[in-house]
Amino acid sequence: MTQATQSPTKVDSKASFTGLKCKECGTEYEATAIHVCELCFGPLEVSYDYSAIARRVTRATIEAGPKSIWRYRDFLPVATDNPIDVGTGMTPLLQANRLARRLGLKKLYIKNDAVNMPTLSFKDRVVSVALTRAKELGFTTVSCASTGNLANSTAAIAAHAGLDCCVFIPSDLEAGKVLGTLIYGPTVMSVQGNYDQVNRLCCEVANTYGWGFVNINLRPYYSEGSKTLGYEVVEQLGWELPDHIVAPLASGSLFTKIHKGFQEFIKVGLIEDKHVRFSGAQAEGCSPIAKAFQEGRDFITPVKPNTIAKSLAIGNPADAVYALEIARKTGGNIESVNDAEIIEAIKLLAETEGIFTETAGGTTIAVLKKLVEAGKIDPEETTVAYITGNGLKTQEAVQEYAGQPLTIEAKLDSFERALERSRTLERLDWQQVSV
Repeated sequence: MTQATQSPTKVDSKASFTGLKCKECGTEYEATAIHVCELCFGPLEVSYDYSAIARRVTRATIEAGPKSIWRYRDFLPVATDNPIDVGTGMTPLLQANRLARRLGLKKLYIKNDAVNMPTLSFKDRVVSVALTRAKELGFTTVSCASTGNLANSTAAIAAHAGLDCCVFIPSDLEAGKVLGTLIYGPTVMSVQGNYDQVNRLCCEVANTYGWGFVNINLRPYYSEGSKTLGYEVVEQLGWELPDHIVAPLASGSLFTKIHKGFQEFIKVGLIEDKHVRFSGAQAEGCSPIAKAFQEGRDFITPVKPNTIAKSLAIGNPADAVYALEIARKTGGNIESVNDAEIIEAIKLLAETEGIFTETAGGTTIAVLKKLVEAGKIDPEETTVAYITGNGLKTQEAVQEYAGQPLTIEAKLDSFERALERSRTLERLDWQQVSV
């Protein structure tokens, strides 16, 4: 693995993005591999020429585009006409009628990134954008600090793009996520520490070796990929906004970028403006944003994660302040749920809609249920819940709660005895639920 020879690169005239801008003080920068303002240390965000986008983008041009996130290329921070396209995006928006009836809702949709390509999580979106920009900036080695899904995506898409890859993960990750990274042949560093410690180490490595870290020096570009989850929902709802969204919160970036995506479509005239409430979901064992929301604070107190929802286990979330602001100004909520509620919600989604989600998705569905029970979601609202990863990656979380197969002899009478036992157990379960 070699050190990058990155030089400041001006944006191509064909591109819709114009540079970077500090979210706090407004200082502008060229679109290079930086993520923090040199004056106030605020985060940098990509700026766009929305007038130019509005002149050349219509619903028809989007619908004629590829069946991937790159149908929204004009809203993404890349200059090339040949981005890294591995079929990421355009995942199903499922009308969840059976789950809606269980919860007492009328119009519930599941945005299912558990089947996103190529590694079955929403991280494929952000990595596709980040690595496309990394190649434009001249990086040959890419990396990340990850709680699992990001490592999977970075390793897979780097392999497809022919980039050297070294990823950093906490040493206690689920086996499925570790294997789902190793299979692509990157260098994997398993760090003895939690995600926040891993991230600190990666900042040092990025500064020392000059690699392209998707969620550090490439973060402004990387985070823009999450906007496509907003664009797709709008398009799949017939070019209309939902009334309410519920999404998981780790760093808070996904939450803020879905909001940005909605606002951009309004800004360029693709859709009518409409008030959308934003609600966020955290696990109690790592809920610094939820606690700040409930206590009315505009700052978070970092925590040490202790939850089965490892993909949400960021104790010092970078975009927490912005997530809090969006939830409050839209009239949404930020709630947390415990591990037992997460497991039950994973089972509930699987049994009602045939979607097996990981613990982050379980957190989202558990918070959705909690908000409904508290009267914080109107049953008449069009509500969209975001499922961001696949349950096959976190099997350990539910293995002992999913039950066991019935072992029988290869004889009809053995089958019939087992079938009667299973029906008896089902009746007992229903009686307990009724009580």
